[in-house]
Amino acid sequence: MNIMDKLSLAGLVPVIKVEDAADAVPLCKALKDGGLPVAEITFRTAAAEQAIKNVHEALPDVMLGAGTVLTVEQVKRAVAAGAAYIVAPGLNPEVVGYCVENNIPVLPGCATPSDIETALSFGLDTVKFFPAEAAGGINYIKAISAPYGGMHFVPTGGVSEKNLMDYLSFPKVRAAGGSWMVPSDAVRNKDWEKITLLTRQAVKVMLGIELKHVGINSASPEQAKKDAEMFCLVTGLSPKDGEASIFAGGEFEFMKKPFRGKNGHIALGVNSIARAKWHLEMRGFAFDEESAVVRDGKTVAIYLKDEIAGFAVHLLQK
Repeated sequence: MNIMDKLSLAGLVPVIKVEDAADAVPLCKALKDGGLPVAEITFRTAAAEQAIKNVHEALPDVMLGAGTVLTVEQVKRAVAAGAAYIVAPGLNPEVVGYCVENNIPVLPGCATPSDIETALSFGLDTVKFFPAEAAGGINYIKAISAPYGGMHFVPTGGVSEKNLMDYLSFPKVRAAGGSWMVPSDAVRNKDWEKITLLTRQAVKVMLGIELKHVGINSASPEQAKKDAEMFCLVTGLSPKDGEASIFAGGEFEFMKKPFRGKNGHIALGVNSIARAKWHLEMRGFAFDEESAVVRDGKTVAIYLKDEIAGFAVHLLQK
């Protein structure tokens, strides 16, 4: 899997400015602890090169990029320090050409059709869209991307927790770059716990994990019918009889014969199964790959390998 595919699964790239190289490792550890083992350290300060080197050595599993790269000389310094990819605010043919020739993943900033066509001429299929909100936001991306079917975008600039999913919900957006989870005051005060909490909240918004329904195993079709009717009587929900189960409303499913899980199963809706699966695997969970339900080439449901409290748990594409 290449770095762009990994960034797409991560979904959100924290863009950070480091004034003191000694802060880089605890800062990136705070991001990782919050669920984002990825960072773009910008060359906006003299500490950037050493900061990248420090993180690369101390946290080798962090996907580390160098941002605001303006020259080939900066590319060389960033890569030597340990950057896995390069991000630029604009499309400098000299910088992009050097990266392509040397197999260095690069995200040049693009905001016009001419920028995109230049990127295509270098064989790129993913670019940074900058400045995202100032240039027109997601509506502009949808309009500008129409003639370029194979091009994907990483919007940065004005992306926040409030509009994050507006961007990530569009299939041609691979990931988004943002800095709200690394506020300057928290970095200045070395408040790594605050950064972890903000990062965790950002990941929560991005994944959008929410309870969709609970499946309860019944011993027989007759017992399922009785259980569903009793539950509907209590809750006021309406029963809906199906081939394998009886639903009470849309939230409770009574299985006509024992199904997955000792007690039943729990369905969790997510914004992107691929992204949620990657993040949960980063947290140590494993999936039963044989349980995956695929439609039109995309996974729409998949179970965790292990039960939780006697319940099988599966992700469900919203």
